[in-house]
Amino acid sequence: MTELHDTLLTFDTHIDIPWPDQADAWSLNTDRKVDVRKCDQGKLRSVCLAAYIPQGPRDEAGHEEAWHRVQAMLKVINALGGHQDGLSANVCRTAKDVRSAFQSGALAIVPAIENGHALGGVPPRIGQLAAEYGVRYLTLTHNGHNALADAAIPRKDLNDSPELHGGLSELGHETIREMNRHGVLVDVSHTAKSTMMQASELSTTPVFASHSCVRSLCDHPRNLDDEQLDRLKETDGLIQITAMGSFLRKGGGGTVEDLARHVAYVAERVGVRHVGVSSDFDGGGGIPGWQDATETPAVTQALLKAGFSPEELTAIWGGNMLRLMEKAEQASISA
Repeated sequence: MTELHDTLLTFDTHIDIPWPDQADAWSLNTDRKVDVRKCDQGKLRSVCLAAYIPQGPRDEAGHEEAWHRVQAMLKVINALGGHQDGLSANVCRTAKDVRSAFQSGALAIVPAIENGHALGGVPPRIGQLAAEYGVRYLTLTHNGHNALADAAIPRKDLNDSPELHGGLSELGHETIREMNRHGVLVDVSHTAKSTMMQASELSTTPVFASHSCVRSLCDHPRNLDDEQLDRLKETDGLIQITAMGSFLRKGGGGTVEDLARHVAYVAERVGVRHVGVSSDFDGGGGIPGWQDATETPAVTQALLKAGFSPEELTAIWGGNMLRLMEKAEQASISA
């Protein structure tokens, strides 16, 4: 198993960066679940590092604060490439860049944004962030509705009603069009079902859920139900099953075996082409068997025990995500 794991382009599609930044991504013995050295130990080859923007007030001040924070966080992510103590990391803007980093033995770092609140209510800014920082996906919402869309979990402290827009707002429609134009994938994790279904109809490239699980196996509002999984198949989208115990098993306590069970459910219902894995490390993720990047081989072992072949593991661990990135890139070139 170890030999097989070492050959895979393992791609974790959702990892938060600690904030404020401690300049410790290359350090020894950090408190982070993911750093350059831990990735090397666990043979985690590629990571989407997300600039997480907490949902704040949907007013001018709240939007301005979010806009400044996302740029500061993306600057940190873009500065993580380099060489130290025989290790290398490359900040990657394309699927080809990710594959090249893997072939050279470097960790591939792909910038992303969690929460469309980051745009400050100005959809064209996604083009600026894609061009300046190489952002490859944007999660439309976090917990709490924003100016773009309804979230799966309203925020009482922000005076959220059960729904605000009935799915996507007009700004949300405009944002998705801008994302398609600039090769930025639409991430529907955290969104209301109405938002997800509408986004999958509107987007000219497949949508995906960067860190979600299966609602039929664990009835949590952050998880996708069977109708949503079927829509992902219809539109060639993707769900990345995530290492969050409360999403994997009702009441919490989910393990790496539960993660493999969710992957198997999606594969059986809609096909291996539409499922992958993510950790949500440093953003609350971590389960028995996969507590940090050093334990990544345990995921491969659990998937093998669940009956997946080496070829299927190649798709689950990174091939499916790279396909979506390539589709978004091709669509932006032809736009």
